[in-house]
Amino acid sequence: MNWTELLKPEIEGAYHTVDRLMDLVDPGSLSWKPSSGTNWMTTGQLLRHICGAACGPEVKGFVTGDWGPPPEPNAPPLPPAEKMPTVSSVAEAKKLLEADKQLALEMIAKAGERRLDKDPAPAPWDPTQMPLGRRLLEVIRHLDIHRCQLFYYLKLQGKPVHTGHLWGM
Repeated sequence: MNWTELLKPEIEGAYHTVDRLMDLVDPGSLSWKPSSGTNWMTTGQLLRHICGAACGPEVKGFVTGDWGPPPEPNAPPLPPAEKMPTVSSVAEAKKLLEADKQLALEMIAKAGERRLDKDPAPAPWDPTQMPLGRRLLEVIRHLDIHRCQLFYYLKLQGKPVHTGHLWGM
């Protein structure tokens, strides 16, 4: 299997779709979140998560072993939504998204095909052994999940989105 040929188009497609969905975000809706239930991110927090936690840094972590600063002792695995960072504008989110995409692509190139196919890649949160390429595909799926979340945020805000938007058409 050629992991690079699989992963690069997946990244290009996911980021393209997220970028197009961001075009539909009303700048005044960054503080919006669903009204029912608890622990929802705001639209701004979701954009920030998509642009800096959903893909690029995880790809870097798996490829280089650099997961950033260690968590504080006794910190929960995931912070509650109200403590998550946000963006100040859609333009900021789009700039961060492009940098995140470039980081992911650079790390895939750095890993190389042999490592993607052969190196084991247990995650700090999941010790299951699998090849690095497969683990990176799971990371891209994480971005895809949040792409779908953004789509439904837009739908709940009354934006005229349809299935084509969900798939980047």
